Amino acid sequence: MRNSTLFSLVGFSLVLIIVYNCLYVVREIDRAVLLTFGEVTNFDIPPGLHFKVPGVHTVRKFDGRIQTLDAPTQSYLTSEKEYLEVDSFAKWRIANTADYYRATSGDENTANNLLAQRINTGLRNQFGERTVHEVVSGERDLLMTELTSEQNKIAQQELGIEVVDIRVKKIDLPQNVSQSVYQRMNTERQEEAQELRSTGRELQEGIEADADRQRIVIQAEAYRDAEFIRGEGDAQAAAIYANAFNKDREFYEFTRSLNAYIETFSDSGDVLVISPDSEFFKYLTSSQPE
Repeated sequence: MRNSTLFSLVGFSLVLIIVYNCLYVVREIDRAVLLTFGEVTNFDIPPGLHFKVPGVHTVRKFDGRIQTLDAPTQSYLTSEKEYLEVDSFAKWRIANTADYYRATSGDENTANNLLAQRINTGLRNQFGERTVHEVVSGERDLLMTELTSEQNKIAQQELGIEVVDIRVKKIDLPQNVSQSVYQRMNTERQEEAQELRSTGRELQEGIEADADRQRIVIQAEAYRDAEFIRGEGDAQAAAIYANAFNKDREFYEFTRSLNAYIETFSDSGDVLVISPDSEFFKYLTSSQPE
């Protein structure tokens, strides 16, 4: 009885071991290839539970998520024959598991080294076609786009890898040329600033000349309007004086003489040199009007 129970447990354990070795699971985040005696026979294995023959089949699994390649700083020569210290990184993932396994044996470090060599060559070619200004600011985005597209085609054909993105983190000048480049850039900025100041002064002079012209026109129009209004006032005053004079000439003359006396004798310090029998004193020397 005991022997049969023992044999049953041993047999059940062997069945579990065989079943365990015959089954394998591919996760959603994994990419896998099935090898038959070391040769790739299935490289498009979907996620889930799968069957294999122990001793015949071997399963290799790889991380299918986006990986980061942080390349070491490299020196590149521009079209101006100046060296730049460039720090870059790349984002990649497995596109074809069969090609990836054949090129790298499934080793991620090997994949990073092979990809880094190709990206280094691509950066060297791209920098060699451009000036310092272009790679630093002017055409930096275009450079990255062209390099990513170019390296993606090469990596998919040779390594089974999709290059998602390549970016330059930092670009530095070597210490021996940084000062001269800085001085040249400073001179260019000063020239640009001087040109902007000259343009500003030209605009200022134009605005001031236009303002002066408008001021003269406004003053001339105001003077014209004032003279016109003053002329109308004088005409109206003359008409009123003439009307008053025609109504009572004697009273008008008397009133005008009184006003003249008030204005003439208002200051006691004034000296008036005039003949006593002048027409000016006719209302002072006669009690009766003429």
